[in-house]
Amino acid sequence: MGIETSCDETGVGIVRGHELLADAVASSVDEHARFGGVVPEVASRAHLEAMVPTVQRALDDAGLTLADLDGIAVTAGPGLAGALMVGVGAAKAYSLATGIPLYGVNHLSAHIAVDTLENGPIPEPAIGLLVSGGHSSIMMVEDLAGKVTQLGASIDDAAGEAFDKVARLLGLPFPGGPYIDKAAKEGDRAFVRFPRGLTAAKDMEKHRYDFSFSGLKTAVARWIEAQRAEGNNVPVNDVAAAFQEAVCDVLTQKAILAAKEHGVGTILLGGGVAANSRLRTLAVERAEDAGITLRYPRPKLCTDNGAMVAALGSHLVSAGVAPSVIDFPANSSMDVEVVSLANRL
Repeated sequence: MGIETSCDETGVGIVRGHELLADAVASSVDEHARFGGVVPEVASRAHLEAMVPTVQRALDDAGLTLADLDGIAVTAGPGLAGALMVGVGAAKAYSLATGIPLYGVNHLSAHIAVDTLENGPIPEPAIGLLVSGGHSSIMMVEDLAGKVTQLGASIDDAAGEAFDKVARLLGLPFPGGPYIDKAAKEGDRAFVRFPRGLTAAKDMEKHRYDFSFSGLKTAVARWIEAQRAEGNNVPVNDVAAAFQEAVCDVLTQKAILAAKEHGVGTILLGGGVAANSRLRTLAVERAEDAGITLRYPRPKLCTDNGAMVAALGSHLVSAGVAPSVIDFPANSSMDVEVVSLANRL
């Protein structure tokens, strides 16, 4: 069983090997929408209220009881500190009450592991392109049970943050990703060419696999301000499409480059923004052109969920990785290269 509470979804998933038996999610996104972003205290309270019912719903969906489980995995980080504490505390309580081994795992590695539920074992090594609200990373996955190396990451706003901020500029609801994706389908991707951060020659020397979306967000804001100052209407669909193209162009370009330069034949696309239709389409096109295999889960498994945590936990059990010590802490800034907290404090 996997428990996920890193942000605003209370997720509980149950996995047998690579088979998904249950994926129960209780989201508090509607409670955050009126604030235009996730409020940590609201998220923590929502997790407290949803935890027990969501665990029970997952067990009922799978037709199991706690006694049938042979492991419990929980997101120990990274994420919102208070939200993580709720999940970690609940997982420890279930483990202590039942004697079931407990695994504290990394949220980002779980986003990679969820691919196994749809596409089977991950060919290693592989490149992981993780794109979410709080993280945009390129990772080398040599061994999902223990050796994951970060090649590049966001140096400011993650892609998901940029989607939320630009959506707000365009008057679109929170969370911004799905609404920008929808608007962009009716827009012209070439309407404006917004900047592609960290792709200039000098930037590629120092930040070859890194991302920067803060400048892109600012460029969109200034363009919109200029149009309004001149009394022009802002074509929401066209701006959404042009912004989205800039983000997807950089993400896919750098992931393909990493795979080529490291001699890796598979890219794993994951994280909430991986549900974006343009990102998937462009990634498929560029991977095919480069002779690289692209793998990604269905959109529902891209966003935060307990299934991905259960998938990673199942992989760790199968690989013979030792369970975590019971007093491991929730770590909001957990190192991306720490897959699980076995034998770590």
